[in-house]
Amino acid sequence: MAVRMGADTVPAGCTFAADGSYAARLTREGPSWYPERWTLGPEPYAVALAGNQPEEPGTEVLPLADGQVLIHRTPAGLHTFSLLYPTGPATGPATGRQTGERPLGSVECDALSLLPPAPDGATVYALAPGGAATAVWRVAGGGFGPEQVAEVPGFCAGGAWLDTPGRLLALDQERDGVTKTVVVDLERGGETTPLLQIAEHSNDRLLLADPESGLLLVRSDAAGEDRIGWGVLGSMLPVRFPRCLRAPDLLLTPFAVQPGQLLTPEACAVALRMDGPGGTGIGLWRPTSRHVVGLTPPEGWLAGAGRWTRAGVLRLPYATRNVPCGVADVPFPASASEPVEDVAADGPEAESPPAARPVPLREAPLTGRAAVG
Repeated sequence: MAVRMGADTVPAGCTFAADGSYAARLTREGPSWYPERWTLGPEPYAVALAGNQPEEPGTEVLPLADGQVLIHRTPAGLHTFSLLYPTGPATGPATGRQTGERPLGSVECDALSLLPPAPDGATVYALAPGGAATAVWRVAGGGFGPEQVAEVPGFCAGGAWLDTPGRLLALDQERDGVTKTVVVDLERGGETTPLLQIAEHSNDRLLLADPESGLLLVRSDAAGEDRIGWGVLGSMLPVRFPRCLRAPDLLLTPFAVQPGQLLTPEACAVALRMDGPGGTGIGLWRPTSRHVVGLTPPEGWLAGAGRWTRAGVLRLPYATRNVPCGVADVPFPASASEPVEDVAADGPEAESPPAARPVPLREAPLTGRAAVG
């Protein structure tokens, strides 16, 4: 089921706005790199946001819900941030529309990377790991330019939002050679509490989270090898490690979870990127299923990018030379929707090491999710 990208594709990453209305990526025309914003309505279209000079290949872009695109540049080790927006008619594929730019300020540090879009669609945060601690910066959405809002001990990476107000941020924290996921409360001065403690010396990372249902997708080596598992935020049940997500010849990476399943997290559809010797493919799965359904990506898929609608349709952005801005809508297969019996009890198709459970909701400052509705 895995496929290799064809020579006609345009390889690039892509990031969705928090509400799915826009996407943005860094692309190029010839040797020149520039940001591109996609409007994801019934007929998707792209707008080039090229400035006065080409961008560097590693430049980060992130769309906001209002259509502006945040750009993160790194001139001479300085991290600068601006908001880009179209201001005039199209003049060509490389220059696109006339582009307006509103500088937001800069941060001076060695390394800094953008976090996934905050749930409000208007605020952007970034991580700056240092020697003994990692700083969390708000780089857009504040009133005074970039502002450090938290400092977390250890080296932190990853990043997932656990509530819809955008207060609770989960980070993978490495300390003393062991990685555990912690929760950072951005409204309490960066107060940090544990989230995943599967085994004392295991490396437990959060891959993806759905703030509405509380579904968590994790990767842990508690069973002696890296395995993908799932749990529910605040649940007393163990994290499950289904056998169908154990693929020694493939690297599985969850990249999208279906929203809107408030009371039934086990019914959320999950999309996984599947990288192996044969190329890159997509797997569709639900916690209620014992099987992963293989899917051939559309030609030119912007690998790793996609978003589920509440109705269970996976939107996959793709770009080729003939279709520079396309979105393939893939419904979750009806044949894969039958639930398995006794979901609560791990049978022979799933394994779980002892004490494998997320920290209960009452033991961490995670009350923000209770307001979802």
